[in-house]
Amino acid sequence: MPELIATIILIGSFLGIISIAFKKISILAQLPEKPQKDKCFQTYFLKRKIILIKDRVKNWRYFKKVNPDIFFQNILSKIRVLSLKMENKTANLLQKIREKTKKKKIKEDDNYWQEIKNSTKNESE
Repeated sequence: MPELIATIILIGSFLGIISIAFKKISILAQLPEKPQKDKCFQTYFLKRKIILIKDRVKNWRYFKKVNPDIFFQNILSKIRVLSLKMENKTANLLQKIREKTKKKKIKEDDNYWQEIKNSTKNESE
């Protein structure tokens, strides 16, 4: 019964995806190949804003004194150090988790042998 329900849901989902795809394909086929002027204006506006932001950043006193290559080198080195710290922390967490599981496994193994020992004594009696 659960398999039947799962197959019905699978087939229904598949048909739904196909119907949505056909609807979107027909809409996409009706669109013009070149973007409209409104979209061009929006991209032009965004490009202009980016250029203005770059000019403002270049005009800051700090960036006038510093070579951009050195600045990006410093940023990348800080990112690298941060990623190494994160990697070290995750390695430590994994090590702690492994130690905990080993301790639990040792405790379970001790109980296991005791149980076998007790069961053999009970069977012999």
